[in-house]
Amino acid sequence: MSDASSLAVEPSSKNRMSDDKDTNLILPDNLPGLSAWKKRRHLLDTKDLTVDEVETLIAVAKLCKDIHSKGRAPLTVLSHKVVANLFYENSTRTRSSFELAARKLGASVLNLDIRMSSVAKGETIEDTARTLVSMGVDAVVQRHSSSGSAHKLAELLQDEVHVLNAGDGWNAHPTQALLDLFSMQETGKTIKGRKVAIIGDITHSRVARSNIWLLQKLGADIHVAGPPTLVPVELDAFGVTVHEKLEPAIKDADFVIALRLQLERQDEGLIPSIGEYKRLYRLDHQRIKSCKPEVRILHPGPVNRGIEITDDLVDDSKVSLVNLQVANGIAVRMAVLYLLMFDDTDEKNT
Repeated sequence: MSDASSLAVEPSSKNRMSDDKDTNLILPDNLPGLSAWKKRRHLLDTKDLTVDEVETLIAVAKLCKDIHSKGRAPLTVLSHKVVANLFYENSTRTRSSFELAARKLGASVLNLDIRMSSVAKGETIEDTARTLVSMGVDAVVQRHSSSGSAHKLAELLQDEVHVLNAGDGWNAHPTQALLDLFSMQETGKTIKGRKVAIIGDITHSRVARSNIWLLQKLGADIHVAGPPTLVPVELDAFGVTVHEKLEPAIKDADFVIALRLQLERQDEGLIPSIGEYKRLYRLDHQRIKSCKPEVRILHPGPVNRGIEITDDLVDDSKVSLVNLQVANGIAVRMAVLYLLMFDDTDEKNT
């Protein structure tokens, strides 16, 4: 059996003599978290992922990235599955990334336009969930403005449909944290003992929470900084070092994650002005000189250019991982869909 970083393809069992358009991912049997993924029904946050599950997902993401980057024909491992994108909030990157990921694995994709659906007429999450089950959907990728909505959907659907949380309110965005981790590891650095600084609006950031839960699990030293009105003080209790000023947070940092600032925070009185935020917390080449020399900068996107980070820095491929994050999002979401949805008994019965 090949190791976790290799890719093997084989003809589909129902047509062994055909060309290799029908292909399958061949995983090593010794991936530490594979058995746990087979038992898992949903991905709702990074809190309950074990280190073994995370390492297995990263190994599968490497295989998926190889497929995607080489422009291979879609696999057929999920050809009998239907994935529904249910986005109650606007999204370009995450929704498109999940759709491409599902199609790369051979799944059918149902994109539900909330503005044109019964939801716009008052249909509840419960009603929508039952409708999707009746339609034969196998997995739902949901983004919703309410924290806890993904857990609610999973409770309603139980084991009937896989639920993947694409962001719920301020709570969690697990695939973003996983693709951030994958991007960090591709720099060649291990995460254990590395200083990771997260800068900006921590309070309202599901990305920050999911990254904190995940990176701490792997032994990272997490520091955060932002306006006092946008940083929850209780983070201290979770082993996170909280700073009011940017400079000590990023000093000697290996990685810096700049968060997107919701511009309405100024209207809410949570920041004095956008100009003041830029003066105190915007990342640029001069400020990151206090970081480690090989520091890398991440941002979940979309970037408010010139506010959280300067144009020059976000476009600097020697420092910025922003474009890499976008590419890795497809590979990571392919890995998540595969690990949750692929059932080798289905493959044997085809």
